[in-house]
Amino acid sequence: MSILGKILGPIWERAKAGPGHKPDRTATPTSAPAPRPTPAPTSAQAQPAPTPAATAPQQVDVDGILDFMNEQRDQKLNWRTSIVDLMKLTGMDSTLDERRELADELGYAGDKSDTAAMNIWLHERVLERIRADGGQIRDLTD
Repeated sequence: MSILGKILGPIWERAKAGPGHKPDRTATPTSAPAPRPTPAPTSAQAQPAPTPAATAPQQVDVDGILDFMNEQRDQKLNWRTSIVDLMKLTGMDSTLDERRELADELGYAGDKSDTAAMNIWLHERVLERIRADGGQIRDLTD
């Protein structure tokens, strides 16, 4: 399984479980497929064409999910700005080797020995991916 899939899996698992569900920390995360629109009806004449809103990816309150997961921890993590904390929050190993593997997976072309720059880049790319998959995360510049 990809490193990115291990990060995203617990988030989408929690989103599918619905409000009030506590994350299962013992479950092995699965890769997170992008939300899919409802399949088209078998007879086009039987039902009207879907509206653009009906085919748009489902929006998921990832801020709320990650904040909820963070509230359940004794050690509070700064997932909004730290890839290390985001990985820890989702049950990942946040070692340098894991982050370098994630950097390879996401196409990081910078110097992997400059861990500060790499970590910032990784955090930005992971948040971009969450948003691209329908996750709502407040922009810190707002």
